[in-house]
Order: sequence, then C-alpha cells, then structure tokens
Amino acid sequence: MLDVMIVDDEPAARRALRECCARETDLRIVGEYGDSTAALEAIRAQPPTVLFLDVQMSTLTGIGLARSLDPKTLPQIVFVTAYDRYAIDAFDVCAVDYLLKPFDEERFQTTLARVRRRHDAVSVAQRQVALTAVLEQLERSAKSLREPAARVIAESNGRMYVLDAGRVEMIESDRNYVRLTVGRDAYSTRGTLQHAEESLKSQPMLRVSRSCLVNLSHVREISRTPRGDVIVILAGGATVTSSERFRGSVRKQLQQMQISLRESQPETGEK
Repeated sequence: MLDVMIVDDEPAARRALRECCARETDLRIVGEYGDSTAALEAIRAQPPTVLFLDVQMSTLTGIGLARSLDPKTLPQIVFVTAYDRYAIDAFDVCAVDYLLKPFDEERFQTTLARVRRRHDAVSVAQRQVALTAVLEQLERSAKSLREPAARVIAESNGRMYVLDAGRVEMIESDRNYVRLTVGRDAYSTRGTLQHAEESLKSQPMLRVSRSCLVNLSHVREISRTPRGDVIVILAGGATVTSSERFRGSVRKQLQQMQISLRESQPETGEK
C-alpha cells in the first residue's frame, strides 16, 4: 500500500487527483492540503510514500516545500504544473515524475506506473540526487519565465537570424567564430566560445570539450566508448564525444541524469 499526500492550492486540481487516486486499490490518501505551510508540517510529522506537489503555490512554493523535506524520509514526488515550460526544462532529464494540468486518466496511469516501478528500485539517496537536479532546473525555469527570453544573432547562408537561446542545442568554436546548432540547422557568429556561453547563460550548458558546449535541455541519449568517453546525442541528431580532459567533469555532471535516462529511453513515447 502506498500512502499518498496531495498538495495543491487549486480545489479542482486536488479533486481530480483525489478521484484518480481513489480508483486505485494500492493507494491510500493520508492527507490533502491547499496550504503548503500546513502541508510541510504534516509531511514532517507523517511522511507519505508518494507526494503529489503543485509547483506554483503562494506563500511557500512547491520548490520551497521540496527543499525543506528531510532527505532521510523523502517521498516519491510527482510535481504537478500548469506550465509546460517547467515540464520541458525540468523533468525530461531527471528521474522525477510530473503531471501537466489538465491531465487525463491515461496520463495519470502512465505516471503512476513509473511511481510503482520506482518504489522499490530507486533508493532514497538516488531520489535525493534526482530531486536536487530537478529543483535546480525548476528554479532556472521559474527565473526565465520572469525574464525576457535570451536571444542571439547569428548568420546562415549570408542571412542574419535572431535565435531564441532555448533552441540552441550545441555551441562549437571555430577559430574566430562560433557555430550554433539548432536542430539540423547551423548558424555562425563572430566571437569566442566564452562570449557565446555568457550569452546563453540562461541555458543549462555542459562543456564536453575545450571547444564544445551542449545544452542539457536537448540531450536525448547518452552512452560511453570503451575508453570511458561520454557520447551525447542531441534532439536534432548531432552526436558529440567528450574529450579526455573533460571526461571526468562530464561524467560527474551527468551522474544525476543517468538513472532517468536508463529508465526513460524505452518510454519516450509516453511523454
């Protein structure tokens, strides 16, 4: 039996979650809260097995609540959000589930299946690593929603384009220029890799070599060579291999993603 707690300041959202949970014989609702501060006290007093947690709440946000939880009794958290920007940026690369409002029974069942599967397979320590990663992504997403979208100007085939920073998958240095990859298209602009990295600081960039950075939001697959170098495949199809110098730092930064990538690769159609 999985003890479930629902925390959402929207009555309609709580009702939808309550009705979905009530239809499952292995779920037991032990608490339902519209106030995040009261919910935090209840969680500390009696930690649930599964926590459905709204991201955008007044007073104490879902991010703040999650950061306040005891790592030793950390529940499985299913973040609930009305903004797909959060889902895209935060959850695609982390071993944390989410529900995008409004959700239907099929999407709830998909999420619940993963929760059940991870109940015994993922340790509390692994859960904490994944939560730390997703909270960092959520905070970046929340900040970007409040700020104007970063944009860069680059050239392709003699024409100038204004690109949204979030669409850039990879940056490579090429002498006095940098090459920007957006899907299957390539653009160039005069400058250094450091200048380009500063222009795209709103994005979760990962340096894989002295001359290349990749946007973690667009990473779709990771593998390794026999010698231990990391191979990254991006959404647009580009493949990048880490250099020997950056091998250790790349593997360290990607460690938080590995659990999610192993689990999510056969389930990509579910999201």
